[in-house]
Amino acid sequence: MPEDQKIIYLTFDDGPTPEITHWTLDLLESYHAKATFFCIGNNIEKHPQTVQDILKSGHAVGNHSFDHPKGWQTNSAIYVEQVLKTQELINRQIENLNLQIPNSISKSPKLFRPPYGQIRPKQGKCLIDLGYKIIMWDVLPFDWKDSLSEEGCAQNVISNAGPGSIIVFHDSVKAAQLMKYALTKTLEHFSKKGYVFKSII
Repeated sequence: MPEDQKIIYLTFDDGPTPEITHWTLDLLESYHAKATFFCIGNNIEKHPQTVQDILKSGHAVGNHSFDHPKGWQTNSAIYVEQVLKTQELINRQIENLNLQIPNSISKSPKLFRPPYGQIRPKQGKCLIDLGYKIIMWDVLPFDWKDSLSEEGCAQNVISNAGPGSIIVFHDSVKAAQLMKYALTKTLEHFSKKGYVFKSII
């Protein structure tokens, strides 16, 4: 990601979780911010309309596997199959949206974020050969930690993010309280400093 421009890449893992995702979409819209949602296939099957809502709002949808396996403990063929299955689900929602609104989305970027950040070299090579970009991060708010305060979560971002940073928030009920506080503070702080928020493409 460019490190010489005031751009930050907000990302949200583990969704879609309708009540959390829609709250996030509303907040992002109020700041004219774009983001990337790394969705789990199992949740896409449960909440396809929410995926379409993400896409209609102009955000990117990335692949976060089907059921969040640990790459270091998972057979490589099974791991890759999880990614392919989830990509089919993402593509289906794009196709469905294009039927409703012709040519609204021209393509799906093949973005993959490994659950837990765990991926074996063989798994990574196979996915890259299939055209995927593997997207990690450089700022982790720890928004799922029960022991962390709201302000501590926000400071994890504000103290560590800068030009080109990729921040990982979580689109889940468990992380909701800390995520909502930290995301709000992040958008406020960096918007005042002249940053823009873009999706990964």
